[in-house]
Amino acid sequence: MQQTNLAIYNNYPYSPGGSKVKRIIWFYVNALIFKNSLFPINAVKVGLLRLFGASVGKGVVIRHRVNIKYPWLLKIGDHTWLGDAVWIDNLVMVTIGSNVCISQAAILQTGNHNYKKQTFDLITGAVVLEDGVWIGCGAIVSAGVTAASHAVLSSGSVATKNLEPYSVYQGNPAFKVRDREIS
Repeated sequence: MQQTNLAIYNNYPYSPGGSKVKRIIWFYVNALIFKNSLFPINAVKVGLLRLFGASVGKGVVIRHRVNIKYPWLLKIGDHTWLGDAVWIDNLVMVTIGSNVCISQAAILQTGNHNYKKQTFDLITGAVVLEDGVWIGCGAIVSAGVTAASHAVLSSGSVATKNLEPYSVYQGNPAFKVRDREIS
């Protein structure tokens, strides 16, 4: 994996930020409000994210059953959509631009493990989705990946490397299949 923004944590505990109390309270808020399909009030979800340290723009829509690991490591631009059952596993910073659509059951993962070492060391890398990006249903964006402006990752695909601007990617691992033309 040739990512330049990965941090490897060896022989010392990972710290996700936030106090232990804050992390415990967030665990319950996330479980009862965000991951619960019986709580549809978007404004409350946005307010709670901001209360816990996320930067959230205007017009953001957060659907049902969204799972966010640590809101203090999340930045979302204006008019962005998080679809049902999206999972933002942000051990480190996740930055989502404006006018982004993250479709149902997509996963943004910022952590992995070094399977080549007996210690199975944690490896993390920030995820960046620039303005106008669309992540399809069930797609996965891996640690350290940047999806450049208006890139598309099609349904069920896995991005293990950066996505070029105005490009459409599909497959596992994802590869560019065409340019994205917007009319």
